[in-house]
Amino acid sequence: MERRRPDIALDPRARQLLRTLVSRHIRDGEPVGSQTLAKHAGLDVSAATIRNILASLEDAGLLAAPHSSAGRVPTAQGYRLFVDSLLQVKPLGAQDVDRLRSGLAAGAGTQALLGSTSELLAAMTHFAGMVSVPSRESFAFRQIDFVMLDPQRVLAILVFADGEVQNRVVQVRRAFSPSELEQAANYLNAHFAGQSLTVIRAALLRDLRDARSEMERLLASSLALAEQAFAPAREDDMLVAGQTRLLGLQELGDLDRLRALFEAFAEKRELLQLLERTAKAPGMRVFIGEETGLAPLEGMSLVSAPYGRDGQVLGVLGVIGPSRMAYERVIPVVEATAAALGAALDAAS
Repeated sequence: MERRRPDIALDPRARQLLRTLVSRHIRDGEPVGSQTLAKHAGLDVSAATIRNILASLEDAGLLAAPHSSAGRVPTAQGYRLFVDSLLQVKPLGAQDVDRLRSGLAAGAGTQALLGSTSELLAAMTHFAGMVSVPSRESFAFRQIDFVMLDPQRVLAILVFADGEVQNRVVQVRRAFSPSELEQAANYLNAHFAGQSLTVIRAALLRDLRDARSEMERLLASSLALAEQAFAPAREDDMLVAGQTRLLGLQELGDLDRLRALFEAFAEKRELLQLLERTAKAPGMRVFIGEETGLAPLEGMSLVSAPYGRDGQVLGVLGVIGPSRMAYERVIPVVEATAAALGAALDAAS
C-alpha cells in the first residue's frame, strides 16, 4: 500500500496512545477517555501523564474533544497518521481469499465479473463497494456483424475476446445491400480479429491509403462502416453495491448529508474522477474525509486499488465507508479483491 510520510513526529508513548485511542474509537464509536487508555494502552504511566500526552496530540490536530464528553476522537489528520504509520495490516485469510476466487470465477463475462466484485466488496466489508468499468478500447475485438436497420442506419454488433457484446448504431449516407454488409464484416473479421479498437482504426486508415483498384471499393465500404462502429465511445461507468449498508451510520445522521452522498452514488461522475486518481498511482490508496475533494464524503473514507490484466491497468475498485472504519480489515479485502479480479480477467482473455 502506498503510504504517505507523516508530517508529525511522535515519541513511542504518544504513538501507542494514539494507536490505542483510534482502535478503541473505531471499535466502539465513542470518545475515548484517559481512564480507558490507562487500562488498555499497556503503558506504565500515570493518568496525569496520559492526559498531558492527549493534550499534546490535540494541539497537534490529531485529536478533538467533543463538547459533550471528556473523551477524545481522532480527527481526519489523526486517522491519516494512524493509517500511514501506526496501522498493522495482515494479509487476508485463506477462507476469505477462497471466497473471492470462487465468487470471481472466470467464464461469467467481464460485466458479470465486475458486478460480482462490487457485491463481494460490499458483503465482505459491510460498506459500499465500487468498481469502475473498463473501456472496451482495452479489450481485443473478436468479430463484427452488420444489420441494415433503415437506409440511414446500420446496426454494428461487436463481439469482444472476453465474450462481451456491444451494439452500436452507425449513421450512413446511403443504403448498403446485404452482400455489401457481409463483405465488409468478412473483411474486418479476417484482418482485425484479436486486435484492439485503437489498433484497428489506425490500420484501416493505412489500408485505405495503400489500397489499389481491386480493393478500393470494398475497403471504402468497410471504412465507411468501421469508422463509426470502431469509434471511441464514452463508456465512463461504475458499478456500486451496498449503498444501503451506509444507512444508520452516525457519520450520516444528518439527512442532507445522506441525501448528498446517495446523489453522488447515483450521478457517479465525481466518484469516477476520484477513482481515476487511484488508477494513476501504483498500489493501494486511502482517501480520508476532505482528501477526497468531495463534500458528500466528509467524515467518510475511500479505500481503493487498481485492477488489471497482463500488467495493464483496466480500472479501479474500492470501498466507501465511515472514516471510523476497521482499516486493518478493509485494506486487505480491497487488495485481495483487486488481485482476484485481475486473475479472473487474465483467465477469461
